[in-house]
Amino acid sequence: MVLYRPVGAQELRLIEDSGFTAFPPRLPGQPIFYPVLNREYAAEIAGRWNTRDENSGYVGFVTRFEVDDAFVSRYPVQTVGRSYHQELWVPTEDLAAFNRHIIGRIEVIERFPAED
Repeated sequence: MVLYRPVGAQELRLIEDSGFTAFPPRLPGQPIFYPVLNREYAAEIAGRWNTRDENSGYVGFVTRFEVDDAFVSRYPVQTVGRSYHQELWVPTEDLAAFNRHIIGRIEVIERFPAED
């Protein structure tokens, strides 16, 4: 399954530190990791939320990655707004296993605000 994840500058640095193979542990108070099912939704979050957040460095990135279908099927799709606002809710305690099931590398496919 191809998934997307909107991230800020700090989270992207941690992904880079992993060799673009894993997402960093969640912060205290973040009980779920939520990759999204489509680029449009990821871009909306990165562009509207990450660019307004000091902790994100006022920049947002859309990442794309693939996860083993059999593993990821344990997480039902959650629709959290409009019909395309679809994401998976991966409990924090499952993130290490989730990372082990990423196929290939996590790639950055979009940046907000766009570089001049």
